[in-house]
Amino acid sequence: MADVAREAGVSHQTVSRVLSDHPNVRAATREQVTLAIERLGYRRNSAARALVTRRTRTLGVIAVNTALYGPASTLTGLEEAAREAGYLVSTVSLRAGEGRGQGLKGAIDHLAAWGVEGVVAITPQRSHVQALAELDAPFPVVTVEGGHQLDLPGVSLDQELGARMVTEHLLAAGHRNVWHVAGPEDWLESEARTAGWRAVLEESGIRPPRVLTGDWSPLSGYRAGQELAGLALARRGATPVTAVFVANDQMALGVLRALREGGIRTPAQVAVAGFDDIPEAEFFPPPLTTVRQDFAAIGRRSIGLLVDHIEGRARKAEHLLVEPQLIMRASTRPLNEA
Repeated sequence: MADVAREAGVSHQTVSRVLSDHPNVRAATREQVTLAIERLGYRRNSAARALVTRRTRTLGVIAVNTALYGPASTLTGLEEAAREAGYLVSTVSLRAGEGRGQGLKGAIDHLAAWGVEGVVAITPQRSHVQALAELDAPFPVVTVEGGHQLDLPGVSLDQELGARMVTEHLLAAGHRNVWHVAGPEDWLESEARTAGWRAVLEESGIRPPRVLTGDWSPLSGYRAGQELAGLALARRGATPVTAVFVANDQMALGVLRALREGGIRTPAQVAVAGFDDIPEAEFFPPPLTTVRQDFAAIGRRSIGLLVDHIEGRARKAEHLLVEPQLIMRASTRPLNEA
């Protein structure tokens, strides 16, 4: 830093103010220091800075099930938001079975040993959130998709609203009922999406058909789709199959294949909608109507909420919701247009 001060012709304190983005620095002086930093290739020593400020500027992230699109995209959004806020990120990824009890405790202990100032935990399953609430973490913890269930601060997409939007869209397209392929039990997102679907039907005076369940994979969607195709072809039962809301896009891909193999045209005979808006969704045959999650916004709000807790500005159990967006494509064209 002393070399930068000499190169720029300013004091050591002025360089420090520029590096910390202090507002009381003239624009011309800030530019002069910035140019000197670039010429010298100066990089701040984070360890030395931590000794002086007693802050590591490092946040921890605990992520469970990162092989799935939602948790993986959430993790990317968190890392980008932390970097924009001037923080480093130390991530611990856990497999599904490790996200409870000792697995979470071990992750908390590991991050504490590295001096993180706080942790964001991507906890999509109810059992994960319950285990997290029982731990006595030595720093603030913010959850993604789960904190609203217990006394924990958190951020999540409004999953129920997203499910309501897509179900209302299918009813508006002329369908008398909507079938649902849900995600696995214990997943809070699955519970909320099923609740939103069910609420719209009941509010419309429609008796919801039985729920089919998958495990988020295309194969489980394919198996559910085979059952739906059989019902649609047989035209039996009190609830004809003309529209299906699938709890994620990957299962929807399996449903679409099963219907196609059964000789059922989408959307002319059965409309299909998903959830997530994965990058491939617009290239499905046909392009898939779905609900888009704003993972960048989830990341920004989660990091912002965690920093507020670190600096003592937030309420203990504050929970923030991010609005979803309905993306309408050819898989759910109205009945009179299909």
